[in-house]
Amino acid sequence: MRIMGYFKSFFLRGMAVLLPTILTIWIFIWGYGFIQKNISVHINRGIVWLVKETSGLAMDEFWIHGPGSIAGFILALVGVCIIGAIFASVVGRALWRMIEKFIMEIPFLKKVYPYIKQITDFLFTKDKLSFSRVVAFEYPRRGVWALGLVTSNGLKSLNKEIGKEHLAVFLPTSPTPFTGFIMMVPKEEVIDLDITIEEAIRFTVSGGVITPSMKLDEGHDDGKAEELVSQEE
Repeated sequence: MRIMGYFKSFFLRGMAVLLPTILTIWIFIWGYGFIQKNISVHINRGIVWLVKETSGLAMDEFWIHGPGSIAGFILALVGVCIIGAIFASVVGRALWRMIEKFIMEIPFLKKVYPYIKQITDFLFTKDKLSFSRVVAFEYPRRGVWALGLVTSNGLKSLNKEIGKEHLAVFLPTSPTPFTGFIMMVPKEEVIDLDITIEEAIRFTVSGGVITPSMKLDEGHDDGKAEELVSQEE
């Protein structure tokens, strides 16, 4: 029984070490194969057609099945960069807004497109939510603490109406932190945590399995925690 216990422990530890690397390599290989099969092959056929039309040479074996097949992959990557450069311009952005407006008028696509766009925007664009720090606040009830990311100082109109300063806090959901809720939390009811944004994201994605070394700032946050506890009592 002890041998089986050692075997299980070492096996799981080995999987924990190897699996991230294997999955990363697999994703890149899958991506390369997908582009080659669905995009590059058509580009290569276009190259073959162009060569035939201009020189009369038939080079199907070289461009489609041989070493030249990599040309389609490289051209696909260059094409994506060119498209990105075009739509980064003022005219390109205006054109893309028109395309998106057209997509949102199609019954089926308008139900799917916004969610896919949300994911791709989070992964690939630089204009992501700007988080300033990680905080903890009581949610959904007193005594239960949630991890949040501060995005701004909140709405001035709300602060003025209530007479209390609030923070706009993004509450990420697990295991997809690019979705979540924006909450207006009173500033005195949040506790600043001494962890980075990346550590908070990893904590959320892993469902709390990957735990950073969470420690409250000395003095200020300890006092705030004691104050919140005393308010509950």
